Amino acid sequence: MDCCFGGDANPEESEAKRQTARLDQSLKKQKEKDDEDIKLLLLGAGESGKSTIFKQMKIIHQTGYTEEERLGYKEVIHINIVQSMKWLINACRKLEIPINDSHQEIADRIAGAVFGNGYVLDPDVAADVKKLWTEDSGIASAFSRRSEFQLNDSSEYFFQAIDRMASPDYIPTEQDVLRARVRTTGIIEAEFDVNNYHFRMFDVGGQRNERRKWIHCFENVTAVMFCVGLSEYDQVLYEDENQNRMKESLLLFDEICNSRWFEKTSMILFLNKKDLFEEKISRVDLKVCFPDYTGGLDYKKGLMFIKNEFVKLNKSDTKQVYPHETCATDTSNVRFVFNAVKDIILQENLRGSGIL
Repeated sequence: MDCCFGGDANPEESEAKRQTARLDQSLKKQKEKDDEDIKLLLLGAGESGKSTIFKQMKIIHQTGYTEEERLGYKEVIHINIVQSMKWLINACRKLEIPINDSHQEIADRIAGAVFGNGYVLDPDVAADVKKLWTEDSGIASAFSRRSEFQLNDSSEYFFQAIDRMASPDYIPTEQDVLRARVRTTGIIEAEFDVNNYHFRMFDVGGQRNERRKWIHCFENVTAVMFCVGLSEYDQVLYEDENQNRMKESLLLFDEICNSRWFEKTSMILFLNKKDLFEEKISRVDLKVCFPDYTGGLDYKKGLMFIKNEFVKLNKSDTKQVYPHETCATDTSNVRFVFNAVKDIILQENLRGSGIL
């Protein structure tokens, strides 16, 4: 009778055990790495500027955008230009604002524009867009009422640069890339190192139908960076024209800030689009959104009121909300703010580890 005491009873089974051991070791190392990483989650309602902040991290903490990557945004920018003018033309018709008779044919052509794969802004279309933007009183009137309909914040920036952007040899600048609008779907991740710390940042779609995906990012989050569009207090959601954007942000922040997932998570509040807010509040009272506001057309008073509306939603006695005013398209501003945020996050992380 064969006896093999101390030997491998089954070579295949032994190899399977070794593979399992190697996998377990690999998973253990990955968990240790994940525990050491600083995980940042960018949240907020749609159009709040999350993706622009995300792009800034690539510019500030990675190598920026290569020429090839910037060329990849050319089609998006060209579509943004024509789509924005289409929205203005449609707004004129909806709001019964007359377009100049001599421009009706031009407006009809642009309103019927179709965007296929590889779309390039035709010089004739660019000339039509420029004529409407610079010469048509109806388009100017609709633009002055842009809070009453959906229009990209960067539309004016693109219209003013249309000659440069329509040229055959056009290569988008980093500022053009920051201004380009593509609605985020799913979850996008970026990694970068700062002061020997490894950061992982996650950007997620902000529209309501995207939020069910957020749960996949909620574990082991070091800090939530919540973006609010300051200037959106008189605008409605893209996906629900019966809901004010600022009110939606307040509801969402309340839910996120007080979620069981983030009981011990640092909460960074980015009060974004401060440049647009400063311009808007000089002519549109915050009362349109907050009837109890009494600060008038004053930037600092309006900013303080909105900041307090968000901060007071925090129900935790052990967690603090750290508000910062930002202009997501301004790289120097975002760099300055992120440096301050980074110090807060690292201190909180050390405190959570028992080192401080």
